[in-house]
Amino acid sequence: MNRTTARQIAVQLVFSMEVNRISAEEAVQMFFDEDHYASLQSEDAVYDEMPDSAQLAYISSLLRLVEEHRTEIDELISHYSDSWKLERMTKSTLAVLRCAVCEISYMDDIPNSAAVNEAVELGKKFDSPKAAAYINGILGSLLRERQNQP
Repeated sequence: MNRTTARQIAVQLVFSMEVNRISAEEAVQMFFDEDHYASLQSEDAVYDEMPDSAQLAYISSLLRLVEEHRTEIDELISHYSDSWKLERMTKSTLAVLRCAVCEISYMDDIPNSAAVNEAVELGKKFDSPKAAAYINGILGSLLRERQNQP
């Protein structure tokens, strides 16, 4: 499994955490239960292989960081969202943004350009081209402001 696939799964789990009101640990335990994961293989090729230890560590870390820093992440999203309230965004777009902002803000080993590019592609996959453009705008504004800070 590559990082792109792992990121897609992480976004789905962040979505699940929001919808089901579960913790990161619960999401990981339930999702990666061997029987549950095997049942997903017929739904989507993304589940053809179980994440290796490195990808599972990345997914788990991303989920824990989103959970731990959700308030700060949501404040950043709100700040750059051109007065759109979080409640107005689709849950899928919000999950993509939370993961990308988390990678940019708290995961130094992830290049910002990779976080943005992957988020835009996931926005297209899980929502629409319009949502992808919106995601790109928010993340681009965040990065531009950070570059201009001393």
